[in-house]
Amino acid sequence: MLADYLGLSPATVSLVLNSSPVADSIPQETKDRVFAAARHFDYRPNFVARSLRTQRSFMIGVLVPEVSEGYAASVVGGIEDQLLQEGYFYLVASHRHRLDLIEEYPRVLYQRSVEGLIAVDTPWNQQIPIPVVAVSGRGQAQGVTNIVLDHDRAAELALEHLFHLGHRRVAFIKGQAFSSDTEVRWNGICKAAKRIGLEIRPELIVQLEGDSPSPEVGYGVTHKLLASRGTFTALFAFNDISAIGAIRALRESGRRVPEDVSVVGFDDIQSAAFQNPGLTTVRQPLRRMGSLAAETVLRSISSPAADRVSRRITVEPELVVRESTCPASTRKPGRA
Repeated sequence: MLADYLGLSPATVSLVLNSSPVADSIPQETKDRVFAAARHFDYRPNFVARSLRTQRSFMIGVLVPEVSEGYAASVVGGIEDQLLQEGYFYLVASHRHRLDLIEEYPRVLYQRSVEGLIAVDTPWNQQIPIPVVAVSGRGQAQGVTNIVLDHDRAAELALEHLFHLGHRRVAFIKGQAFSSDTEVRWNGICKAAKRIGLEIRPELIVQLEGDSPSPEVGYGVTHKLLASRGTFTALFAFNDISAIGAIRALRESGRRVPEDVSVVGFDDIQSAAFQNPGLTTVRQPLRRMGSLAAETVLRSISSPAADRVSRRITVEPELVVRESTCPASTRKPGRA
């Protein structure tokens, strides 16, 4: 109908409306006429019909534990950067660590015709006939590419920093049992501590509980740590969110940060630099990890299924030193 109205061929109209590379040879005046006519007649492409014809949806599914400030939001930001650049849309599903949803949502997204799937901090042991990329995932499913941080190096950076500042009694906040990074990061901490000669004291270890993405979880376990009366001059938290809660708890107990207790976080979320004091943290290149995941899944979509193999892509951490750490005090450790 638009072709008849404009006196053009249907092929020309189609090339313009679909932004085909071939349309670059069509005069701009002609393209302007096509778009003006489409607006005049309120023309809208039928997405379902187009998908049926092309067998393409140009959609990617993204699985995350939750959408909130911190790890997942930063990774999704990187995914979004790459997909928008490539002309893809994405659907996000939050499973809240519920095993039934972790099992169900990949199938739901596949039934909605996503062409690939990115699982962020999500256990993965399924087999679905589309490319899958895991960011900090668990499981060894065939054909899945895993993008992971070098946690051994990350632990070295944090503990060497504290050790060189004179800290010998370091407290630790471990991640929740359901987090993909908890076990591998703790193993890295134990290896790094042994290498530099730092004793890990059982009474100075607490673990995050619950699935709340707020600083409250770090706040609560730090109060438990203080109630145990174990003395410490530094605290290494599982992530920046829990470190922020820990600092609040330390201050309420009369301890100054960093003069009485130095605090190191993990991730380097956007607000870490704007805390008071600015948070020393181990930076994961979260946005880059998301972008890399999107690049990888799109590359897999364009390649034959037979070429998909299980791979592991390791990214490097970086220590960002701010104002929440300083040399160990000569005062009695852990006391106000």
